[in-house]
Amino acid sequence: MTIDPARVADIIRYAAQAEILPRFQHLSAAQIHEKKPGQLVTEADIEAEKVLARRLCELLPGAAVVGEEGVEANPGVLAVLDQPGKVWVIDPVDGTANFAKGNPRFGVIVALVEDGKTTGGWIFDPLSDRMVIALVGEGAWIGPRRLEVADTELGRMRGSACRRTAMASRVAKAGRKGSAAHDYIDLVTGELEFAHFTHLMPWDHAAGVLIHAEAGGHGRLISDRPYRPTMCDNALLLAPSASSWRALRALVE
Repeated sequence: MTIDPARVADIIRYAAQAEILPRFQHLSAAQIHEKKPGQLVTEADIEAEKVLARRLCELLPGAAVVGEEGVEANPGVLAVLDQPGKVWVIDPVDGTANFAKGNPRFGVIVALVEDGKTTGGWIFDPLSDRMVIALVGEGAWIGPRRLEVADTELGRMRGSACRRTAMASRVAKAGRKGSAAHDYIDLVTGELEFAHFTHLMPWDHAAGVLIHAEAGGHGRLISDRPYRPTMCDNALLLAPSASSWRALRALVE
């Protein structure tokens, strides 16, 4: 890690306070657009990404940026994730559909990828002012509290997963709430024990997979390969341990 993680956190908080929170529950119809069928973007997404990209690159000159809205405009930007160098991966408002509806389950996700590996992850819930930070090899933290996942038996597990999967009938609770940022926070603070994701966009998962691993969790692609912060057509499964991962993997259709 080549930068101070607290300075990254300060930049994220600034972007949220300047561009996201003032627009929450105050968006007009003209500030919300559908970029693809079922995929919304708001003025907050666009403006927050601009601030984050500019300030993070000032902090780490020479780094590239892969932001959700930037990739929408130029998909070729994704290629930098497969090349040597430092890359900021940004989801300025994760849970945009929730945000646009005035639902508080949204957040900001930032990851630092160096030579194809995630070395730092930040997930911020602006409304509760919870900032989760992980650096590779240094644990996952909320402020001074070090985070650790806890294992439990399959029938008591709660998770973020489609209710139509076979696992939904074998665990205590499974469902979606529209924000990967909150799913990852819940995974490392004891609200959830597992998560199953498809359609893996790097800005949704690069930070969270590192945070979960640094909290002691076990996460791999369904193909039983390690997750890498790139575009991927596989699915991702996260669990408290290797044994619980295998038990859940057996239930994935």
